[in-house]
Amino acid sequence: MTKHKAGFVNIIGNPNVGKSTLMNAFVGERLSIITSKAQTTRHRILGIVNGDDFQVLLSDTPGIIKPAYQLQESMMDFVKSAFEDADILLYLVELGEKELKDEAFFNKITNSKIPVLLLINKIDKGNEELLSEAVKMWKEKVPNAEIFAISALQNFGVPEVFNRIIELLPESPPFYPKDQLTDKPERFFVNEAIREKILMHYKKEIPYSVEIDTEEFFEDENIIRIRSIIMVERETQKGIIIGHKGSALKRVGIEARKDLEKFFGKQIHLELYVKVNKDWRSNEKQLRRFGYNQK
Repeated sequence: MTKHKAGFVNIIGNPNVGKSTLMNAFVGERLSIITSKAQTTRHRILGIVNGDDFQVLLSDTPGIIKPAYQLQESMMDFVKSAFEDADILLYLVELGEKELKDEAFFNKITNSKIPVLLLINKIDKGNEELLSEAVKMWKEKVPNAEIFAISALQNFGVPEVFNRIIELLPESPPFYPKDQLTDKPERFFVNEAIREKILMHYKKEIPYSVEIDTEEFFEDENIIRIRSIIMVERETQKGIIIGHKGSALKRVGIEARKDLEKFFGKQIHLELYVKVNKDWRSNEKQLRRFGYNQK
């Protein structure tokens, strides 16, 4: 009888290197937001990949930054926790990148006692010479890592990395039921779908000042009825989110609803409202309410 393997595989790296794209490529579902803006992922999101004799628990984490306010400090706490429970670390860099933005995190990677797979992503944007230089540089910088060249977006090299993960997993019974895809509740994915559209359509500080709170989620046989609040920090931001005669908010609602119908496989009725929640990003009580500051 084949022995069962299971373990935590945590993805870390700078903002915008493709962590969420890689996570979604492994899981085969869009669990993590993907946009061109930095700091898109705020939480640590678990994606579960099951096979007959394995269970891979993948964590997408926020991009490593130097925190400027309390929300960002909480985001970096999610990254720290990824070091603590990992059975395998995936350190994702992009072609042309030279360093991690936080030296303490980098030292943790180079001194790691667990397997480290260093993945050079976005190789479709360079050439063989650039890749060869990158492999040589990262071998010197992280001698304890196995190096893979991939394109998460094109799914190039991703199956090879996944096969290596299976080989390295410790023997263990599954941690979650075999039909489970993630540890997050439905409301979390509603919030993320709405926040993704705000990241796509609004500029400057607006996306970073927004948090979503889904107050109602009622599921019937054929339809899910959702009521969500878009929180902003200032009255002027509320006006920008709503737009002229509500046109901007309507666009967010229509696009988020389409994505949610694909995700849940059901008709969605989505109501969106905008409220001012002053300085929520620096308010410990508010951050706890939104799932941050879980210490």
